[in-house]
Amino acid sequence: MNYNFDKIILRSNTRSLKYDTRERYLKPKDTIPMWVADMDFEAPPEVCEAIRQRAEHGIFGYSVRTDDYYDAVISWMRRRFAWKVKQSWITFIPGVVPALNFAVKAFTNPGDKVIIQPPVYYPFMNAVINNGRQLVTNQLIQHENGTYAIDFDNLERSIDDQTRLIIFCSPHNPVGRVWRLEELNRFAKICLKHDLVVVSDEIHADLIMPGYKHTVLETLSDEIASRVVTCTGPSKTFNLAGLGLANIIISNASLRDRFKTELSKAGLMMTNTFGIEATIAAYRYGEPWLEALNSYLYQNFKFLASFVRDHLPQVKAIPLEGTYLVWLDFRGMGRSDDQIKETLLNQAKVWLSDGSTFGKGGEGFQRINIATPRDVLESGLKQIAKAFADN
Repeated sequence: MNYNFDKIILRSNTRSLKYDTRERYLKPKDTIPMWVADMDFEAPPEVCEAIRQRAEHGIFGYSVRTDDYYDAVISWMRRRFAWKVKQSWITFIPGVVPALNFAVKAFTNPGDKVIIQPPVYYPFMNAVINNGRQLVTNQLIQHENGTYAIDFDNLERSIDDQTRLIIFCSPHNPVGRVWRLEELNRFAKICLKHDLVVVSDEIHADLIMPGYKHTVLETLSDEIASRVVTCTGPSKTFNLAGLGLANIIISNASLRDRFKTELSKAGLMMTNTFGIEATIAAYRYGEPWLEALNSYLYQNFKFLASFVRDHLPQVKAIPLEGTYLVWLDFRGMGRSDDQIKETLLNQAKVWLSDGSTFGKGGEGFQRINIATPRDVLESGLKQIAKAFADN
């Protein structure tokens, strides 16, 4: 089946966070939004049809996750990652960001230390600080070619007897790394040695560029599986974030009970009716769509990398291995973050994610979302190139 990712769909006036908050956040009305991580593509047709059929029923009362829901999730994990998940391991939550906060509360006490590895998705930091824990940062190392690596030596030095938890991003947002097997094994060894619980955010696991392979951290060994809380869901993969559904998979019964206790305290039990139908349809029938999507995203990245090289030579596009979020290095411009942001917003009229929000090491960078039709991507890049040439 052919999928038309070039189709431009107007999203304004649909209560879209990405498009309908430009004025609220003091952005020009005609700004091209390429910031928040959702896609400008229609969900797979089977997903849209499942939602339509459910809507026609006309009654939207309380819903439950039945066996066919769990079977769809389990089958997907087995096919895509050779991961044999049991139904009892799966815990529902409306999103990964709430899961990070509940995990911090479940597995640490106030004053305990939690490690993150910036530059990284900013809710990692918020989940630690807002819940009264001590934030410890192990900054990623950037190589001369732009790619990033874990600073394993500093990671070990950062751990002491107050350290309880590490929040891990795999694939990594925003630097686009898909961690290699040898990196994951070394990381797991350190976590086991120091008895750390690992919250592994793997929400982008399906969005992998050609030549790379995502490995679920928990699948490395039974030992590390007993320490891992894996955050998954169809939201990034199939553009379903607005349906509020994620699956937190925890094989260790003790950790799972502690996590579910925190959910129970908050009264989180019910599932979005349409989220259930969408998840089943996506995991049953969405694989061909996903393969086509990943191919399109890869071509978008190649287009961006070529454009930046030819028209923005002072900017570097960091190689993309996974996700649809490209990390752009503007430090060669010799401008401050405020000057870069000013040029992007008010001259280029393009809204990117400011690198400084991702923590230490994000200064001088911008994150761009390339999950958009090629014409939109090209327009945004042309406006950026012209703005910096004129200013």
